[in-house]
This record gives sequence, structure tokens and C-alpha cells, in this order.
Amino acid sequence: MIEVSGYTKRYGRHEAVSNLSFTVQPGAVFGLLGSNGAGKTTTIRALVGLTRPTSGTVRVAGFDVWKDPLKAKAAFGYIPDRPYLYGKLTARELLRFVAQLYKVGGADAEIDRWLEFFRLTDFGNELIETYSHGMRQKVAIVAALLPDPPVLIVDEPMVGLDPHAARQVRDLFRAHADRGRTVLLTTHSLPVAEAVCDRLVVLDRGKVLGEGSMDDLRARTGTEAGGVHGDSLERIFFRLIEEEQAGEQAGAQAHDGSQTGAAERA
Repeated sequence: MIEVSGYTKRYGRHEAVSNLSFTVQPGAVFGLLGSNGAGKTTTIRALVGLTRPTSGTVRVAGFDVWKDPLKAKAAFGYIPDRPYLYGKLTARELLRFVAQLYKVGGADAEIDRWLEFFRLTDFGNELIETYSHGMRQKVAIVAALLPDPPVLIVDEPMVGLDPHAARQVRDLFRAHADRGRTVLLTTHSLPVAEAVCDRLVVLDRGKVLGEGSMDDLRARTGTEAGGVHGDSLERIFFRLIEEEQAGEQAGAQAHDGSQTGAAERA
């Protein structure tokens, strides 16, 4: 499972994430949503040990990522939005290396199965530097899933994937969670998030605008009446953003009014 408690990250005066807390239970797919700069990748980087929190704690499988990093990192697979792979290795060589690190039994058979699943069998012995972006993304996904980790952390997994592969990956995440694992992902694709996620957090400039299941978010925004099964995540997302902007505008107007009143009294 994943536990984020009071996570805050500042860069100088800029607060990228503010007091973020959530828990992802085993058997769930959890989505972090937001516009560019919302704090999604900053949160992911803290969970995988790449960015130290300014305050708060992040735990994976019960281990504090910064106090017990080896045990925490052994418990998760990570798929970054821009995977770096060793270009001078073939896909088979890279995956065998990963299998050795994680002591995966029957690795060659598992590697063959995954390469066939993603239609990479004919390219398995080619250097990764010759691969397209989408092919590299598939290899990164296989590398993360090969050890069958109890926690899977994913940042924008669909970048560069063709529609068939994107559907495969979406089904893989759902199946991984259905076997009692934990999946946390960020994505700009609201239809993907709506289709695969059990719970969601919507971020905007580091702050939580809404959290819960689709029904929770519909109730939060008063949009549950629309459509056959209720309003889409896209409409909910923009309603949350609009509410936040309206609140900020009202606050700014109230501040300006108080300033004007004070000046007149003076």
C-alpha cells in the first residue's frame, strides 16, 4: 500500500505541493490528476525516492521511502514518463539484468511471454537505441512488471503508445490491482483515469481540489445527475477547476474591497 501524510514540497518560495495526504489500499488503482504544474510528478518523485519532502512522510509497503529506502524501493515497480534505458543493450539483455536484480525465477520464459504480449519478439535482440519511443515505453513497462511488485507507481504511462498497446496497458493495471496489488498512476487522459481508477485525487497548483471515487466527486461538484451513469470525469475535473478559480477571484475581490475601505477611512 501507499501512505502519503502531510507531504509538502517547496522550491525556494514556490510550494509545488501543499500538505497532501492520501492512502492507496491493496487491490486499488488510484489516480493523481491535474493540469501541468499541479504537483503530480513532484509527488511521484517523492514516492520513488528522487525528491526529498520538505515536510511530511511518504511510505510504500509500510516503509518510509527516505528512512528505509532499500526496503521501500524493493517493494515497487516504477514506470516514469520519460524512461531512461540502456541503449547499448538489447531488450532481452536489459530484462535479464532486471530479473537478476529482483531474483525472478524462470526469467527467460517470463521475458519471452512479455515480449510476445507487446509484439516485441522480433525486436528482442535489437539494441534499444534503435527502438521508437513507444517501443521503449513498452520495455519500461515490462521491466517494472517483471518482478510482479506489490506496488506499481506510474507517471503518464500512455505517452507514445499506439491505441492497441494503450488498451493492453490499461488492462494490465486493472489486472495487477485485482490480484491484490496497489497501483498509483498519473495521467492526462481523463477517459483512461475514469475507466481504470477506483479512487482519484484532483490537484491544482499543489493543492487538493477533490478526492474520492467517481460518485464521491460527482456529489462534491453536484454533477451526479448528468448522463446515463452520471457526469464524466472530464466535466467533474473542469467543474473543480472552475470552482477553485471562482473562489480565488472572490477572495481577491474581498481583499481589494477591504483595502479600499481602509484607505477611505484613513
